[in-house]
Amino acid sequence: MGAPKAMMAEPLIEPAAVRALGLDASRMTKTFGSLIALDDVSFTVEPGSFHALLGENGAGKSTLVKCIMGFYRAESGALRLNGEAVEIRNPRDARALGLGMVYQHFTLVPSLTGAENLVISRADAPAIIDWKKEKQRLADFLDRMPFRAPLDVPVASLAAGEKQKLEILKLLYLDQRLLILDEPTSVLTPNEADEILGLLRGMTDRKEISVVMITHKFREVTAFADHLTVLRRGRMVGGGRVEDMSTGDMARLMIGDTQITTRAQRTEQSTGATVLELVALMAKGEEDKDVLNCVNLKVRAGEIVGVAGVSGNGQSQLMEVLSGQRPLSDGRILIRNQPFEPTREAFFKLKIFGLPEEPLKNATVPRMSVAENMAFRSFDKPPNASFGWWLSAAPMRARARELIAAYRVKTQSPDTAIGDLSGGNVQRAVLARELSGDVDVLIVANPCFGLDFASVADIRSQIMEQRNRGAAVLLISEDLDEILELADRVAVMSEGAITYVAPIGETDRATIGMHMAGHA
Repeated sequence: MGAPKAMMAEPLIEPAAVRALGLDASRMTKTFGSLIALDDVSFTVEPGSFHALLGENGAGKSTLVKCIMGFYRAESGALRLNGEAVEIRNPRDARALGLGMVYQHFTLVPSLTGAENLVISRADAPAIIDWKKEKQRLADFLDRMPFRAPLDVPVASLAAGEKQKLEILKLLYLDQRLLILDEPTSVLTPNEADEILGLLRGMTDRKEISVVMITHKFREVTAFADHLTVLRRGRMVGGGRVEDMSTGDMARLMIGDTQITTRAQRTEQSTGATVLELVALMAKGEEDKDVLNCVNLKVRAGEIVGVAGVSGNGQSQLMEVLSGQRPLSDGRILIRNQPFEPTREAFFKLKIFGLPEEPLKNATVPRMSVAENMAFRSFDKPPNASFGWWLSAAPMRARARELIAAYRVKTQSPDTAIGDLSGGNVQRAVLARELSGDVDVLIVANPCFGLDFASVADIRSQIMEQRNRGAAVLLISEDLDEILELADRVAVMSEGAITYVAPIGETDRATIGMHMAGHA
């Protein structure tokens, strides 16, 4: 990959007006055993550009940036920065050359202040820190930045948006001039996301930095990126200027010839009576703290109510309560005005079905077969069982084959361990089990997280079909675009409580975002 230059005494020199780095990754190949993760990929970022890197899960995006950042060593290929060949052997080399990465999960030390996090991140941080001097240097640094973050309080006390700003400020403080952002808005409200990406786009326009953003949100690509590259199955399959491509063009490059299920059309219908009602739900978490705080919500027959919120505001705990994984400390769950206890028998009797977060972990037994997992609802009922306990494998396999075909679950056989399936196929298998009967109530949480484009379209279509058939659907999702696409009403969850409810047609992204941030 060229002669070693990562430890050069002098940094690469650009014209004074252009500090941003240009990157050229040429013919990169990386394998893991028999898997070809990157196959002769070339990728160019012009100095001062805001470049989006698109692709489905497993397309090679993370492998590519990890090769660039020195976490992996490519078997072949070359890297050039501003036209000069470099070798990056590890992340320390990358940082020395001006490359920085903001990860999906925060890397700050929660117990330290923002100032302490910035200073200790320097390679030349002194053993004994003169805080008067360092704080003045930090104040001068912030005066040059387009945005600020609190530096004098522990990071643990900051909101998600402030933590993300601080992560970016840390890279700018270290003079990183090409920033790689890995799904940077996954923990942000829409307003916070637009603010941060807008400020970074301003810095690229001024040629202060270059940005590479890994994202799956077409709206962010069209709003902030000027160039894009699309990977599919380890290969670079297209790219160019964003203004020359539609979102349809981007989707087709991402999925290739994969057949996409047409989304079920929303049937216009008058909603029925209230089916699911949450009445003043209270629940405790660690250290006896309230994680649900008087949650009130109604879901009627024939409607989807989407619960929106930034991660960590009680959505996961609400799903745990509804599925029987976390006890209530107070409040009631009602189904058609009758008290409901989340037991297996009650779910079956009242026709309540669901898809929790991380279904491989929370809705399956990974080592058991696909057929056995699909039979969890009915294994003790005819024809799968006689006398309530004598189990018969043949009817389970026969039913599993029907569901595998109907829901297009890709598996070698019904006897394959469900843990050996891809994430999308685990989702399909669980949905096949949950939706194959008569559904009155459907409760799903982040049903499309981490899935490929085709699986997302298919699963959202199935959720919409249940709504059209008259089911009451509660959709808990951290993807606001998913809620705006599917829901009839939106409920915003903040600090463990429902703080805002409105019909989708009577609200907008900005209003929802303000409530998600707790500013309304």
